[in-house]
Amino acid sequence: MEACFVYWDNSNIFHEAQRLAEDREATPLARNRVRINFDTLYRLAHADRPVEKAHVAGSIPPPLSNLWTRLENQGLNVTLFDRKRTGHGEQGVPDQILQLRMLEDAVDYNGDPGVVVLLSGDGSGYREGAGFHSTLERMHGRGWRVEVLSWEHSCKQRMRGWAESNGLFVPLDDFYESITFVEESEPGYTFVAHRPGAQLDLAQRSTL
Repeated sequence: MEACFVYWDNSNIFHEAQRLAEDREATPLARNRVRINFDTLYRLAHADRPVEKAHVAGSIPPPLSNLWTRLENQGLNVTLFDRKRTGHGEQGVPDQILQLRMLEDAVDYNGDPGVVVLLSGDGSGYREGAGFHSTLERMHGRGWRVEVLSWEHSCKQRMRGWAESNGLFVPLDDFYESITFVEESEPGYTFVAHRPGAQLDLAQRSTL
């Protein structure tokens, strides 16, 4: 069984889950209470296959130190960007960090490529030869197999079409109830109903 290399763009996955939650939870207020089940999403990414490397990039605040620590304890390499810093876009730096890690792994494991699992729908920069899509094409050209996991509404169509033709596209929408949960409203507010995460059914998850 080929090893997986997981690259997780947390800001992209979380912010797009917020947008989707407004429809799936039937209230626009759900975007403020929906959360990602980190453990379940990570398991969906590797689908119980051996993981050689796993990188996740995100931003702070909010303070999620316990969650990040738990991911690190599972072997993920966590890189956080302080979005309060001036002079940088919130998403640009995490994206570049992940793309650098992808290219580093492509070189380090050149003779033994595995399965690239990208958790992001951001395909920007392709026309300039940059971004996740271009990086995936470079790795695929060196023998890597590619899986893209993204929300359907936010995945760049060009990148999705390429993944479907050259690898695998996995719509996170099919696992929404498992990889997200909705926190209870704050005391005194009942606008959003609490929803725990459902059990993950990996039988629905295609793999290469």
